[in-house]
Amino acid sequence: MGFDKKSALVGAALATAVLIVAFGLYLVGFSNGPLRDVPAPSTPNGQGAKGSSVKTLPRAPGDSLAALSVELSAQEFQKFKVEPAREHDFKIQREAVGNTDFNREMSVDVFAPFPGKIITLFAKAGDDVQKGAMLFTIDSPDLVQAESTLISAAGTLSFTTRALERAKQLYEVQGVAQKDVDQAITEQQAAEGALRAARDAARIFGKTDAEMDRIVAERKVDSVLAVHSPITGRVTARNAAPGLFVQPGNAPAPYTVSDISTLWMLANVAETDFPVLHLGQEVAVDVKAYPGRLFHGKIVNIGASVDPNTRRLLVRSEVRDPKHELRPGMFATFLIHTGRAMRSTAVPFAGVVRESAGTMTVWVTTDRKRLVRRTVRVGLQQDGLHQILEGLKPGELVATDGALFLNNALTAASR
Repeated sequence: MGFDKKSALVGAALATAVLIVAFGLYLVGFSNGPLRDVPAPSTPNGQGAKGSSVKTLPRAPGDSLAALSVELSAQEFQKFKVEPAREHDFKIQREAVGNTDFNREMSVDVFAPFPGKIITLFAKAGDDVQKGAMLFTIDSPDLVQAESTLISAAGTLSFTTRALERAKQLYEVQGVAQKDVDQAITEQQAAEGALRAARDAARIFGKTDAEMDRIVAERKVDSVLAVHSPITGRVTARNAAPGLFVQPGNAPAPYTVSDISTLWMLANVAETDFPVLHLGQEVAVDVKAYPGRLFHGKIVNIGASVDPNTRRLLVRSEVRDPKHELRPGMFATFLIHTGRAMRSTAVPFAGVVRESAGTMTVWVTTDRKRLVRRTVRVGLQQDGLHQILEGLKPGELVATDGALFLNNALTAASR
C-alpha cells in the first residue's frame, strides 16, 4: 500500500518535468521560428487590405527596437505614402502666447472742447472716419458768448473807424484839436485789437473766417458747435446720445477713435527668454483666425518687471495690419526670431512615431517592399515638419503617412 503511494508521487513528478521541458522547447521554436503571417495593419482610412497579410521578421535576443522590419506586398504598399526625406530651413525662434489690442498710442478720446448738450451724432461704433470728419454737435453757451463778443467787437470797430474819419475831417478845417484826433486813433486801434481777439476766440470753437464774416454781416449767433475727429481711424467706442450734457475731460469720452493700421500684440514671455529680446526686433504673429498666415511687426516695449506668480514679463509689439484684418482681443502666438535658420533633414509629423519609452522612430525603405523601423533624434517642430538631427539623411525613403499603423501591426505580430 505504501509502495503504491510512493510510485504514484514519483510518476506525477516525472510527468510535470516532461511538460515543463516540452513548453520550453515550444517557446524556443516560437522565438526562432520561420516568418509568420499576421493580420495586415489598418490603412490610414481605417480599412485593412482584404485578404492580405504583413510579414514581420522575428527579433533575436539582443536586437534593438529600431532593427525590426515589416514586409508588404505591392498592393499593401499602395496603402501607405512614401516619400524622400527632404531638407528644410528651421527658424531659430522663441514662442509665447498673448492677444492683440488697439495701439493705445494711436487711440484718441474725443471730448467736446466746451460744455454743452449733444444735438446730433454722425458716426457709429465701427465706422471708419477721416481726419476732420464731423463726429457730433453740441449746443454750446460758450459759443454763443464768443459769437456775441465777435459781433460787438465788429460793431465797435465800425463805430470807432467812422469817428476817426470825422475827427480827421474836422481837424483839417480846424474844427477839433489834435488831441481829439489822437483820442479817436487810440479808440480805433483798441477796437481793432478787440475784434482780432474776438475772432481768435471764435476760431477756437472751430469757426472759419468765412463763417465769422457771415455771423458779423447777419448779426446772428450760431450756438451749434461741431466736434471733429482729430485723426483718421475707426470709431472704437461711442458713449454719446442726443440730449446728453457733456463736459471737457469728463469720462467716458463721447467718442474714441483709433488708428488701426497698426495693432499691439501683448505677449507674456518666459523670463528665461529675456536675454534674447531687444527693442526693434522683428516678430511674427500667428492668429487662429488666419491659419497658415503670419503678420509681421517689431518689439516696441519690454516689461520692466517679471510677474512673481507666472515668472513671465509682458512684451509689446507693434504689428502692421494695413488691410484691417485683425481685431483686438484675438488670441495669438508670438514668434521671435533669435538666430539664423538651420537647414536640416525634415519629415512630416505623421512620419515620426513616439514609442512608449519616449524613443522617436521612422519607417525607412529602399525597395518599396520592406520597411525598417529606425530610431532618430528630433529637434524643432515647424510648418508641419519634424527636424531630424540624427538617424536619417535627406533623400532616404520614409513612410510619411501610416507609420503609426505599421507600428501597431508590428506590435500585434510580436505578441
